[in-house]
Amino acid sequence: MRKFVKHSLLVAMAAPIMAMAQTEPVDQAVINRIRKEGLENSKVMDIVFNLTDMSGPRLANSPGYNRAANYAINALKGWGVEKAELDAWGEFGKGWELEKSYMAMTAPYYKPIMIYPKTWTAGNKKLQSAEVLVISAKDSTELQKYAGQLKGKVIMLDQLTHYKHSFKADAVRYTDEELAKMEAATLAPARPVDTAAQRRQMQAMAAQRGGGAARMMAILKEMAKAEGAVALLSSGGTRSHDGTVFAQGGGAYQGTAPENFLDIALGLEDFNSLLRIAKTGTPVKLDVEVKTKFHTKDLQGYNVIGEIPGTDPVLKNEIVMIGAHLDSWQAGTGATDNASGSAVMMEVMRILKALNISTKRTIRIGLWSAEEQGLWGSRGYVKKTFADPADMKLLPEHEKFSAYYNIDNGTGKIRGIYLQGNEACRDIFKAWLTPFKDLGAGTVTINNTGGTDHQSFDGVGLPGFQFIQDPIEYDTRTHHSNMDVYDHLIEDDLKQMATIVASFVYHTAQRDAKLPRKPLPAARPAVRR
Repeated sequence: MRKFVKHSLLVAMAAPIMAMAQTEPVDQAVINRIRKEGLENSKVMDIVFNLTDMSGPRLANSPGYNRAANYAINALKGWGVEKAELDAWGEFGKGWELEKSYMAMTAPYYKPIMIYPKTWTAGNKKLQSAEVLVISAKDSTELQKYAGQLKGKVIMLDQLTHYKHSFKADAVRYTDEELAKMEAATLAPARPVDTAAQRRQMQAMAAQRGGGAARMMAILKEMAKAEGAVALLSSGGTRSHDGTVFAQGGGAYQGTAPENFLDIALGLEDFNSLLRIAKTGTPVKLDVEVKTKFHTKDLQGYNVIGEIPGTDPVLKNEIVMIGAHLDSWQAGTGATDNASGSAVMMEVMRILKALNISTKRTIRIGLWSAEEQGLWGSRGYVKKTFADPADMKLLPEHEKFSAYYNIDNGTGKIRGIYLQGNEACRDIFKAWLTPFKDLGAGTVTINNTGGTDHQSFDGVGLPGFQFIQDPIEYDTRTHHSNMDVYDHLIEDDLKQMATIVASFVYHTAQRDAKLPRKPLPAARPAVRR
């Protein structure tokens, strides 16, 4: 999912500091063992190969997701992880998979075109030859002049996407100056209470600003479907160039939702070329064949859960969790978003079992589904296990929870950790990062990074954290694109991540006390799907 970083998090005042770096214990002997296993005997690339190349795209409730989930369960069981199983979190909706995808321009000359049909759209089921119709309309009223003209056409909006050359490298790492700025960030004043009325007002304002284009597109798709058009072509946006195409959802996925009209993403160079030719009045003809399949037998969403039981007579009932989302979009195989995070967390469990490390608390892994649609897998798990943010009535497991650690920012190595506004954990984490400064990690920032599964835990007052990772080419090349594949992963970075997370998990599970918490948040209206 898209990540947003706030460099001055608006949060309530954090709880008093509970532990200082000088007194926080660090078990260097265990760290040395973890480093050797994680850096020299790693299996992380074999894990991520099975989650990507062997499983394919992992859209929620798709066959690819099921393949990856079953692999993860079998691998965890093989390492000795207990209770490794699918865990239903609630209704998600229809699964979807792409069975065939082909398009080529046949007039005024032949040209093959790389396309990516958007998820949850219907195919056209057979090879069709169709002429391109350019739609020039500023609003839904102007759109009506095309009524009756769409049958048998491939339609595209008259929206040229201008290509802008970039003179910056795709892949980057954080500089020392950038990390120092994160470290120096401070808490901002508390945010005003978020009320339902304020939220509705903000949604209304957003609809006024950008809702017109969305409504026009929805009307166009309905017209196209009703009249028998073949497909809609969409530019993947300004980032879809040089062979990279960004493609996501094409409509609703709920079990009762109708099939969405075929919406196809293509690179801006191909989109612009077709548009320029068609606007001269020259007939542009395309051969199109797209086959898709909807899966409706089981609408439930499933996470993968497994654990290593604690050994302390009392503390074994307390939980330390790690997690990452297992689902992806469909254009690539979701290597950096987020097979990398899932593989790292599975490798953490493997490392702990390979070293036969016993911990006081139980360590649990969660590989989440439907993160890309709104954190639904982790939200569903948190709701049924710890608390519902809509009423904040705490379940018994809430008190027994120590911490949750998340990975979901690509293939870049860990440079530190976001405190999520929990200042009380700063010196604890500084102590735990100190042994890994030679691996490039050491920054602890009050900042928050959003848009991923640690927010589900933080949202009900549980300590949930995401690590700072080098961005590499996440936003420029791989995130939600056809280039999000195995070859864009960095092996040494994944090894480093698993090693550091394993140490964090071990020390969290061994502490005399659970990690300190922020004040409980107020109840808030349920998120609508």
